[in-house]
Amino acid sequence: MTRCSQKPKIPSPVSQGATSKDTHRVNEPDKTVKAMEKILGYRFKDRSLLFKALCHRSYIYEQGLQPLDSNERLELLGDSVVELAVTHVLYEDFPDFPEGELTKVRSSLVQRSALARAAERLGLGEHVILGKGEESTGGRRKHSILADSFEAVVGALYLDGGLSVARGMVISCLEDTIHEIVKWGPGDYKSELQELAVKRTGSVPRYKSSSEGPDHFRTFHATVRVSGKSFGPVAGTSKKEAEQGAARVALSSLGWGVDREERPPHK
Repeated sequence: MTRCSQKPKIPSPVSQGATSKDTHRVNEPDKTVKAMEKILGYRFKDRSLLFKALCHRSYIYEQGLQPLDSNERLELLGDSVVELAVTHVLYEDFPDFPEGELTKVRSSLVQRSALARAAERLGLGEHVILGKGEESTGGRRKHSILADSFEAVVGALYLDGGLSVARGMVISCLEDTIHEIVKWGPGDYKSELQELAVKRTGSVPRYKSSSEGPDHFRTFHATVRVSGKSFGPVAGTSKKEAEQGAARVALSSLGWGVDREERPPHK
């Protein structure tokens, strides 16, 4: 693909609104876009789409610009593309799953927390352009902003490269999570374990976790102790995912999950 010579059409920064990092991003749009293109492994024909996907409404509002200049329209589009891409891969990869099971898995994959974790693994938060207020309150780590930005980037990819390109990004980012959910199921095992532990033993589960690997590709391990017994360790791409797995192992080992519909791991 040839390099696009058209520079993104973007709003000019106002010194009172943008943080120093975000002013730098807006003043050097090519650098910002190229950094994201490298992460995505895709070069945009219309780079203004990718830049717009990174512009959070907090920045737009602080600059007194039009709401249409934010990434919200791309986010809406990307939301539908993510759902379609996930449904497609589930339909193809799990032909023995009935409609009800596919729906449960899909719901877990397209929820905000799953998309936010995918955005974290991409390092997307470092490239989002935020307003001063949102930046000061840790906006780059907020799951709502990460998930919305992920959807906006997917929407930009769809408009620039078509469904196959956007679908490729979605699946590459969510594939591990897909198989983890299929393996453990879409339930909230931590909440279930805590409720049953308190009811049956009078104590709450205690979790212990550790991690290894680089920040952008960290693996977490978790064990849980219930009534003097330890279960795990279980690995996951996030602390929450690992703890959910440990809770699932505890429920199964203690025989407390008998009321839940069981499904063997997909082979």
